[in-house]
Amino acid sequence: MLRTAHAVWNGSLKEGKGVIDTQSGGLKGMAYSFHTRFEDGVGVNPEELIAAAHASCFSMALSAQLGQRDIIPQSVETTANITFENLTLTKSHLDVTVKAPGADKAKFEEAAAAAKAGCPISKVLNLEITMDAKLEN
Repeated sequence: MLRTAHAVWNGSLKEGKGVIDTQSGGLKGMAYSFHTRFEDGVGVNPEELIAAAHASCFSMALSAQLGQRDIIPQSVETTANITFENLTLTKSHLDVTVKAPGADKAKFEEAAAAAKAGCPISKVLNLEITMDAKLEN
């Protein structure tokens, strides 16, 4: 399987701008710029795209790990917070809430740890990954 994204940048770093497209069409013509990356401009930036990738990948990985333990979640909600400092990604913190009535807490914690370690995006990120995982019945 091969997944692709395409980016075009026009102009200088601070005054220029670009657009991002993905193979699936989920992102099409999404604007990015110096202002969206280093200030509060409207558009996307690479770091939040990595956060989105980590949150979505982890949610799916956790659902799979729960399923292996006979827990079928109603929902898995994950927020990934990427820390970008000194032009380096240094941390990804996952805030996770799972709704799974009647789920065993020990099995849930085991599944969350396995998903954190086994998520393909977690594996590729060369940074500290932390997690707060909460089970709601």
